[in-house]
Amino acid sequence: MSVQQLYPRLVVADADAAISFYTAAFGAGLVERYTDGSGAVVHALLRAGDAVWAVKDADAVDPAPDGPGAVILALYVDDPDAVAAAMLDGGGRVIFAVDDHPYGERGGRLADPFGHVWMVARRTADLSAGQIQERTERAYP
Repeated sequence: MSVQQLYPRLVVADADAAISFYTAAFGAGLVERYTDGSGAVVHALLRAGDAVWAVKDADAVDPAPDGPGAVILALYVDDPDAVAAAMLDGGGRVIFAVDDHPYGERGGRLADPFGHVWMVARRTADLSAGQIQERTERAYP
């Protein structure tokens, strides 16, 4: 297995307010922002210097947006299926099974035995920001 990237995904009650806060407080720049069909932020990537993190609006399966554990660790790997299997073998549980997604990734979401939530994925297509946004809106109306 080859780890390619790890960054935290902060689950919040108001992603756009959080983006504004991090932009002002840390001088962060918005790298990318995608919404579902209702306009909820499903992924917004921010960068300040060498630091990178994501923010998303909370949904029904996320950790409590204002409580402990309101972070999803996004781990990009070469084989998300193998990583998910290893997590399950070690006592993890599936939140979303690893699957192909229309926004150009294969991945899933799992919880480790210690209460941390992990998104394990690999990119499967080189899509433009417009293509990702369009596909995300269609997939998650």
